[in-house]
Amino acid sequence: MATNQKLESTAKILVTGAAGFIGYHLSRYWLEQGYAVYGLDNLNDYYDPQLKKDRLNNLAHHPAFQFSGIDLKDKDELDHLFRRLRPDYVVHLAAQAGVRYSIENPYAYLDSNLTGFLNILEACRHYPVRHLLYASSSSVYGGNTIVPFSTNHHVDHPVSLYAATKKANELMAHTYSHLYGIPTTGLRFFTVYGPWGRPDMAYFSFTRDILAGKTIKVFNHGQMERDFTYVDDIVAAIARLTARIPQPNPDWTEADGDFSSSSAPYKIYNIGNNNPEKLGYFIEVLEKAIGQVANKEYLPMQAGDVPRTYADVSDLARDIDFQPQTSIEDGLAAFVSWYKAYYKEPKHA
Repeated sequence: MATNQKLESTAKILVTGAAGFIGYHLSRYWLEQGYAVYGLDNLNDYYDPQLKKDRLNNLAHHPAFQFSGIDLKDKDELDHLFRRLRPDYVVHLAAQAGVRYSIENPYAYLDSNLTGFLNILEACRHYPVRHLLYASSSSVYGGNTIVPFSTNHHVDHPVSLYAATKKANELMAHTYSHLYGIPTTGLRFFTVYGPWGRPDMAYFSFTRDILAGKTIKVFNHGQMERDFTYVDDIVAAIARLTARIPQPNPDWTEADGDFSSSSAPYKIYNIGNNNPEKLGYFIEVLEKAIGQVANKEYLPMQAGDVPRTYADVSDLARDIDFQPQTSIEDGLAAFVSWYKAYYKEPKHA
Protein backbone atom coordinates (compact mmCIF):
# COMPACT_ATOMS: atom_id res chain seq x y z
CA MET A 1 0.00 0.00 0.00
CA ALA A 2 1.48 3.33 -1.06
CA THR A 3 2.10 5.93 1.61
CA ASN A 4 3.37 9.48 1.49
CA GLN A 5 4.43 10.27 5.02
CA LYS A 6 6.35 13.45 5.73
CA LEU A 7 9.10 14.09 8.21
CA GLU A 8 8.29 16.10 11.29
CA SER A 9 9.17 19.76 10.79
CA THR A 10 11.79 19.69 13.56
CA ALA A 11 13.66 16.71 12.08
CA LYS A 12 17.46 16.90 12.06
CA ILE A 13 18.91 15.19 9.00
CA LEU A 14 22.53 14.08 8.69
CA VAL A 15 23.77 13.55 5.12
CA THR A 16 27.19 11.96 4.66
CA GLY A 17 28.87 12.71 1.35
CA ALA A 18 27.02 16.03 1.29
CA ALA A 19 29.54 17.55 -1.13
CA GLY A 20 29.13 14.58 -3.45
CA PHE A 21 26.80 14.39 -6.42
CA ILE A 22 23.68 12.83 -4.89
CA GLY A 23 24.44 14.16 -1.41
CA TYR A 24 24.53 17.73 -2.72
CA HIS A 25 21.19 17.45 -4.51
CA LEU A 26 19.54 15.72 -1.57
CA SER A 27 20.86 18.25 0.94
CA ARG A 28 19.66 21.12 -1.23
CA TYR A 29 16.24 19.52 -1.51
CA TRP A 30 15.87 19.11 2.25
CA LEU A 31 17.04 22.68 2.88
CA GLU A 32 14.55 24.06 0.36
CA GLN A 33 11.85 22.11 2.19
CA GLY A 34 12.77 23.92 5.40
CA TYR A 35 14.64 21.17 7.24
CA ALA A 36 17.88 21.43 9.21
CA VAL A 37 20.65 19.53 7.42
CA TYR A 38 24.07 18.62 8.76
CA GLY A 39 26.52 17.60 6.05
CA LEU A 40 29.65 15.49 6.32
CA ASP A 41 32.31 15.08 3.65
CA ASN A 42 36.07 14.60 3.71
CA LEU A 43 36.43 16.34 0.31
CA ASN A 44 38.90 13.75 -0.96
CA ASP A 45 40.58 14.08 -4.34
CA TYR A 46 39.12 11.01 -6.10
CA TYR A 47 37.86 13.63 -8.53
CA ASP A 48 38.23 17.43 -8.72
CA PRO A 49 37.84 18.75 -5.15
CA GLN A 50 36.91 22.18 -6.54
CA LEU A 51 33.65 20.76 -7.87
CA LYS A 52 32.89 19.44 -4.38
CA LYS A 53 33.76 22.79 -2.84
CA ASP A 54 31.49 24.61 -5.29
CA ARG A 55 28.60 22.30 -4.43
CA LEU A 56 29.31 22.92 -0.77
CA ASN A 57 29.42 26.69 -1.27
CA ASN A 58 25.93 26.55 -2.75
CA LEU A 59 24.66 24.69 0.31
CA ALA A 60 26.41 27.08 2.69
CA HIS A 61 24.06 29.90 1.61
CA HIS A 62 21.26 28.16 3.52
CA PRO A 63 21.21 29.19 7.19
CA ALA A 64 19.90 25.74 8.23
CA PHE A 65 22.97 23.97 6.81
CA GLN A 66 25.94 22.98 8.92
CA PHE A 67 29.02 21.14 7.71
CA SER A 68 31.89 19.10 9.06
CA GLY A 69 34.90 17.87 7.12
CA ILE A 70 35.61 14.86 9.33
CA ASP A 71 36.54 11.54 7.80
CA LEU A 72 34.19 8.65 8.55
CA LYS A 73 37.19 6.47 9.38
CA ASP A 74 37.73 8.69 12.44
CA LYS A 75 35.42 6.89 14.84
CA ASP A 76 36.05 9.22 17.80
CA GLU A 77 35.19 12.35 15.81
CA LEU A 78 32.10 10.70 14.34
CA ASP A 79 30.88 9.56 17.75
CA HIS A 80 31.45 13.05 19.13
CA LEU A 81 29.38 14.54 16.32
CA PHE A 82 26.50 12.09 16.87
CA ARG A 83 26.58 12.72 20.61
CA ARG A 84 26.38 16.47 20.03
CA LEU A 85 24.00 16.54 17.08
CA ARG A 86 21.66 13.63 17.89
CA PRO A 87 20.36 13.34 14.31
CA ASP A 88 16.88 11.94 13.74
CA TYR A 89 17.59 10.65 10.23
CA VAL A 90 20.88 9.64 8.63
CA VAL A 91 21.30 9.32 4.87
CA HIS A 92 24.70 7.72 4.35
CA LEU A 93 25.91 8.48 0.83
CA ALA A 94 29.65 8.86 1.47
CA ALA A 95 31.65 6.07 -0.17
CA GLN A 96 34.57 5.36 -2.42
CA ALA A 97 32.81 5.18 -5.77
CA GLY A 98 33.81 3.72 -9.10
CA VAL A 99 33.89 0.16 -10.44
CA ARG A 100 37.11 0.54 -12.44
CA TYR A 101 39.00 2.40 -9.72
CA SER A 102 38.33 -0.52 -7.36
CA ILE A 103 40.52 -2.66 -9.60
CA GLU A 104 43.37 -0.14 -9.40
CA ASN A 105 43.12 0.83 -5.73
CA PRO A 106 41.23 -1.84 -3.76
CA TYR A 107 42.32 -0.73 -0.29
CA ALA A 108 40.53 2.61 -0.65
CA TYR A 109 37.26 0.68 -0.77
CA LEU A 110 37.92 -1.22 2.42
CA ASP A 111 38.71 1.97 4.33
CA SER A 112 35.74 4.01 3.15
CA ASN A 113 33.02 1.52 2.27
CA LEU A 114 33.57 -0.98 5.09
CA THR A 115 35.31 0.78 7.99
CA GLY A 116 33.45 4.03 7.37
CA PHE A 117 30.10 2.26 7.21
CA LEU A 118 30.83 0.26 10.35
CA ASN A 119 31.52 3.51 12.19
CA ILE A 120 28.17 4.90 10.99
CA LEU A 121 26.38 1.77 12.20
CA GLU A 122 28.09 1.96 15.58
CA ALA A 123 27.21 5.63 15.93
CA CYS A 124 23.56 4.87 15.12
CA ARG A 125 23.67 2.08 17.68
CA HIS A 126 25.01 4.22 20.53
CA TYR A 127 23.09 7.38 19.60
CA PRO A 128 19.83 5.93 18.26
CA VAL A 129 18.29 7.38 15.11
CA ARG A 130 14.80 6.96 13.72
CA HIS A 131 16.02 5.73 10.34
CA LEU A 132 19.33 5.04 8.62
CA LEU A 133 19.30 5.02 4.83
CA TYR A 134 22.47 4.12 2.94
CA ALA A 135 23.69 3.97 -0.64
CA SER A 136 24.00 0.56 -2.18
CA SER A 137 24.36 0.06 -5.93
CA SER A 138 22.98 -1.74 -8.95
CA SER A 139 26.46 -3.27 -9.21
CA VAL A 140 25.48 -5.79 -6.51
CA TYR A 141 23.56 -7.67 -9.22
CA GLY A 142 26.93 -8.50 -10.78
CA GLY A 143 26.71 -11.52 -13.02
CA ASN A 144 22.91 -11.83 -12.80
CA THR A 145 21.24 -12.32 -16.19
CA ILE A 146 17.53 -12.33 -15.32
CA VAL A 147 16.05 -8.88 -15.95
CA PRO A 148 14.64 -6.64 -14.73
CA PHE A 149 16.86 -6.86 -11.65
CA SER A 150 14.63 -7.39 -8.64
CA THR A 151 15.34 -6.98 -4.95
CA ASN A 152 13.89 -10.49 -4.66
CA HIS A 153 16.82 -11.89 -6.64
CA HIS A 154 19.94 -13.31 -5.03
CA VAL A 155 22.99 -11.01 -5.35
CA ASP A 156 25.84 -13.40 -4.63
CA HIS A 157 28.01 -12.98 -7.73
CA PRO A 158 29.66 -9.53 -7.73
CA VAL A 159 32.14 -8.82 -10.53
CA SER A 160 34.03 -5.93 -8.89
CA LEU A 161 35.35 -5.18 -5.43
CA TYR A 162 33.20 -2.07 -5.36
CA ALA A 163 30.11 -4.26 -5.82
CA ALA A 164 31.32 -6.63 -3.11
CA THR A 165 31.67 -3.77 -0.62
CA LYS A 166 28.14 -2.60 -1.38
CA LYS A 167 26.79 -6.11 -0.87
CA ALA A 168 28.76 -6.21 2.39
CA ASN A 169 27.08 -2.95 3.45
CA GLU A 170 23.67 -4.56 3.02
CA LEU A 171 24.74 -7.54 5.12
CA MET A 172 26.21 -5.30 7.82
CA ALA A 173 23.05 -3.19 7.90
CA HIS A 174 20.87 -6.27 8.32
CA THR A 175 23.03 -7.48 11.18
CA TYR A 176 22.65 -4.18 13.05
CA SER A 177 18.92 -4.06 12.30
CA HIS A 178 18.59 -7.55 13.75
CA LEU A 179 20.85 -7.13 16.77
CA TYR A 180 20.02 -3.57 17.80
CA GLY A 181 16.70 -2.76 16.14
CA ILE A 182 18.15 0.03 13.96
CA PRO A 183 15.72 0.66 11.07
CA THR A 184 17.81 0.54 7.89
CA THR A 185 16.97 1.03 4.22
CA GLY A 186 19.44 0.19 1.45
CA LEU A 187 19.21 2.16 -1.79
CA ARG A 188 20.44 0.38 -4.91
CA PHE A 189 21.11 3.26 -7.30
CA PHE A 190 21.16 2.69 -11.06
CA THR A 191 23.60 4.85 -13.12
CA VAL A 192 22.76 8.28 -11.76
CA TYR A 193 23.40 11.30 -13.98
CA GLY A 194 22.59 15.00 -14.10
CA PRO A 195 23.90 18.52 -13.32
CA TRP A 196 26.73 18.72 -10.80
CA GLY A 197 27.54 15.09 -11.62
CA ARG A 198 30.71 13.07 -11.12
CA PRO A 199 33.54 13.68 -13.61
CA ASP A 200 34.52 9.99 -13.50
CA MET A 201 31.18 8.98 -15.04
CA ALA A 202 31.10 8.27 -18.77
CA TYR A 203 28.50 10.89 -19.73
CA PHE A 204 30.60 13.59 -18.03
CA SER A 205 33.87 12.63 -19.71
CA PHE A 206 32.05 12.15 -23.04
CA THR A 207 30.74 15.72 -22.83
CA ARG A 208 34.19 17.09 -22.00
CA ASP A 209 35.87 15.19 -24.84
CA ILE A 210 33.20 15.87 -27.46
CA LEU A 211 33.42 19.61 -26.77
CA ALA A 212 37.22 19.41 -27.01
CA GLY A 213 37.07 17.45 -30.29
CA LYS A 214 38.70 14.40 -28.69
CA THR A 215 37.84 10.79 -29.43
CA ILE A 216 35.62 9.07 -26.89
CA LYS A 217 36.08 5.42 -25.93
CA VAL A 218 32.89 3.41 -26.34
CA PHE A 219 33.14 0.10 -24.53
CA ASN A 220 31.35 -3.10 -25.57
CA HIS A 221 30.96 -1.38 -28.97
CA GLY A 222 28.10 0.71 -27.58
CA GLN A 223 25.92 -2.35 -26.95
CA MET A 224 25.90 -2.08 -23.17
CA GLU A 225 22.53 -1.17 -21.68
CA ARG A 226 22.15 0.99 -18.62
CA ASP A 227 19.14 2.08 -16.60
CA PHE A 228 20.21 5.75 -16.63
CA THR A 229 18.47 7.56 -13.75
CA TYR A 230 18.24 11.33 -13.46
CA VAL A 231 19.36 12.73 -10.13
CA ASP A 232 16.08 14.54 -9.39
CA ASP A 233 14.26 11.20 -9.56
CA ILE A 234 16.80 9.69 -7.19
CA VAL A 235 16.29 12.55 -4.72
CA ALA A 236 12.50 12.33 -4.90
CA ALA A 237 12.61 8.64 -4.07
CA ILE A 238 15.07 9.08 -1.17
CA ALA A 239 12.99 11.90 0.29
CA ARG A 240 9.85 9.77 0.34
CA LEU A 241 11.66 6.71 1.65
CA THR A 242 13.23 8.65 4.52
CA ALA A 243 9.81 8.99 6.11
CA ARG A 244 8.95 5.34 5.44
CA ILE A 245 10.65 3.62 8.34
CA PRO A 246 10.93 -0.14 7.77
CA GLN A 247 9.06 -2.37 10.17
CA PRO A 248 10.03 -5.91 11.12
CA ASN A 249 7.96 -8.70 9.65
CA PRO A 250 7.73 -11.34 12.39
CA ASP A 251 6.30 -13.87 9.91
CA TRP A 252 9.12 -13.49 7.41
CA THR A 253 10.88 -16.63 6.17
CA GLU A 254 13.26 -17.17 3.28
CA ALA A 255 10.63 -19.42 1.72
CA ASP A 256 8.65 -16.30 0.86
CA GLY A 257 11.29 -15.40 -1.70
CA ASP A 258 11.43 -11.81 -0.45
CA PHE A 259 15.09 -10.97 0.10
CA SER A 260 14.44 -7.24 0.43
CA SER A 261 12.86 -7.41 3.88
CA SER A 262 13.25 -9.42 7.04
CA SER A 263 12.10 -10.20 10.55
CA ALA A 264 14.32 -7.19 11.40
CA PRO A 265 13.44 -3.53 10.59
CA TYR A 266 15.30 -3.78 7.27
CA LYS A 267 14.45 -2.99 3.64
CA ILE A 268 16.16 -2.79 0.25
CA TYR A 269 14.92 -0.82 -2.77
CA ASN A 270 16.06 -0.38 -6.34
CA ILE A 271 16.04 3.25 -7.46
CA GLY A 272 16.28 3.26 -11.23
CA ASN A 273 14.55 4.56 -14.32
CA ASN A 274 12.99 1.17 -15.18
CA ASN A 275 13.92 1.80 -18.81
CA PRO A 276 17.39 0.65 -19.94
CA GLU A 277 18.96 2.35 -22.95
CA LYS A 278 21.84 1.20 -25.12
CA LEU A 279 25.00 3.19 -24.59
CA GLY A 280 25.10 3.95 -28.31
CA TYR A 281 21.68 5.63 -28.17
CA PHE A 282 22.62 7.49 -25.00
CA ILE A 283 25.61 8.95 -26.88
CA GLU A 284 23.36 9.96 -29.79
CA VAL A 285 21.11 11.89 -27.41
CA LEU A 286 24.15 13.49 -25.78
CA GLU A 287 25.53 14.54 -29.20
CA LYS A 288 22.23 16.25 -30.02
CA ALA A 289 22.20 18.05 -26.68
CA ILE A 290 25.78 19.26 -27.22
CA GLY A 291 25.31 20.04 -30.90
CA GLN A 292 28.39 18.08 -31.99
CA VAL A 293 29.02 14.59 -33.30
CA ALA A 294 31.57 12.57 -31.35
CA ASN A 295 34.63 10.85 -32.74
CA LYS A 296 34.30 7.31 -31.40
CA GLU A 297 36.69 4.47 -30.72
CA TYR A 298 34.81 1.21 -30.20
CA LEU A 299 36.37 -1.16 -27.71
CA PRO A 300 35.56 -4.45 -25.93
CA MET A 301 33.93 -4.48 -22.52
CA GLN A 302 36.16 -3.59 -19.59
CA ALA A 303 36.88 -5.83 -16.62
CA GLY A 304 34.33 -5.34 -13.84
CA ASP A 305 31.60 -4.08 -16.18
CA VAL A 306 28.29 -5.82 -16.82
CA PRO A 307 26.42 -5.86 -20.14
CA ARG A 308 23.06 -4.66 -18.81
CA THR A 309 21.34 -3.06 -15.84
CA TYR A 310 17.57 -2.82 -15.57
CA ALA A 311 15.74 -1.92 -12.36
CA ASP A 312 12.47 -3.43 -11.23
CA VAL A 313 11.00 -0.53 -9.21
CA SER A 314 7.54 -1.99 -8.62
CA ASP A 315 8.04 -1.86 -4.85
CA LEU A 316 8.63 1.92 -5.06
CA ALA A 317 5.31 2.32 -6.82
CA ARG A 318 3.63 0.11 -4.24
CA ASP A 319 5.20 1.56 -1.11
CA ILE A 320 5.63 5.28 -1.87
CA ASP A 321 3.64 5.81 -5.07
CA PHE A 322 6.82 6.65 -6.96
CA GLN A 323 7.70 6.41 -10.64
CA PRO A 324 10.74 8.03 -12.30
CA GLN A 325 9.73 11.06 -14.38
CA THR A 326 12.77 12.15 -16.42
CA SER A 327 13.62 10.93 -19.92
CA ILE A 328 17.26 10.82 -20.99
CA GLU A 329 16.46 13.45 -23.61
CA ASP A 330 15.37 15.91 -20.93
CA GLY A 331 17.97 14.80 -18.42
CA LEU A 332 20.94 15.07 -20.76
CA ALA A 333 19.76 18.45 -22.05
CA ALA A 334 19.72 19.71 -18.46
CA PHE A 335 23.17 18.26 -17.80
CA VAL A 336 24.74 19.78 -20.92
CA SER A 337 23.21 23.17 -20.13
CA TRP A 338 24.73 23.04 -16.64
CA TYR A 339 28.08 21.78 -17.93
CA LYS A 340 28.46 24.58 -20.46
CA ALA A 341 27.57 27.19 -17.86
CA TYR A 342 29.80 25.77 -15.14
CA TYR A 343 32.85 25.26 -17.37
CA LYS A 344 32.08 28.34 -19.48
CA GLU A 345 31.90 26.38 -22.73
CA PRO A 346 32.54 27.31 -25.45
CA LYS A 347 35.59 29.17 -24.17
CA HIS A 348 35.29 31.97 -26.73
CA ALA A 349 31.69 32.81 -25.77
